[in-house]
Amino acid sequence: MTAPQESTPPPALVVVTTVDTPDRAETLAAGAVEARLAACVQIVGPVTSVYRWQGAVENAREWQLHLKTAEWRYPALEEWLLSHHDYDTPEILAAPVTGSPAYLRWIAEETAPDAG
Repeated sequence: MTAPQESTPPPALVVVTTVDTPDRAETLAAGAVEARLAACVQIVGPVTSVYRWQGAVENAREWQLHLKTAEWRYPALEEWLLSHHDYDTPEILAAPVTGSPAYLRWIAEETAPDAG
């Protein structure tokens, strides 16, 4: 006899962006969760970013945000981040994740616009 199959959890993403202050990180994190575009945001930092910008190699202290969202909510989250971010060209990267089915369902529930 085989174990019963749980329904497949909805696809989820971890979206990463960076900002230049911890206050800005907290503001973006709270706003994304309040707008139900992310179920949870973890703030990591400070981190050191080294990158080329306008022909020069730059070195900056930043805070990284890891936003957990349902895959189908990504376009709205990206649009929201672009409109609320203060960088000219913000880092916005999204990667699919696997994990606990219960946690992935929680992400989907918390990012549903009609939840709450």
